[in-house]
Amino acid sequence: MKKILVVDDNEGILDVLSIILEGEGYEVQQIIEPEKVLNLGSDLPDLILLDIWMSGADGRVICRHLKDQPKTKHVPVLLMSANKDIAEIAEEASADGYIAKPFEMEELIEMVGRFVNKSAG
Repeated sequence: MKKILVVDDNEGILDVLSIILEGEGYEVQQIIEPEKVLNLGSDLPDLILLDIWMSGADGRVICRHLKDQPKTKHVPVLLMSANKDIAEIAEEASADGYIAKPFEMEELIEMVGRFVNKSAG
């Protein structure tokens, strides 16, 4: 079962994303405290969905850190934001892609599937 890590400081967003993704057959882990993403163990997810604006943390900085670490640089990271410049922000942060909020359920599922299946193997 493919594992997706969802990082957001909004419990409602975490719950909605978990329900959608679990319904698609993914194992979902949630982190509400952004700094915990920097301490992932050896059991890495197949994909990280990372909000950009979180209290006390900047998802762009976290994304860059993950992409700079040999252990986590191969894990796809999709940034999530309602910012109209999300495409540029994702590129600057070295993210693999982005999901604009509010998102359509089908768009989310398609985007997640694209990256999770790319990382298979």
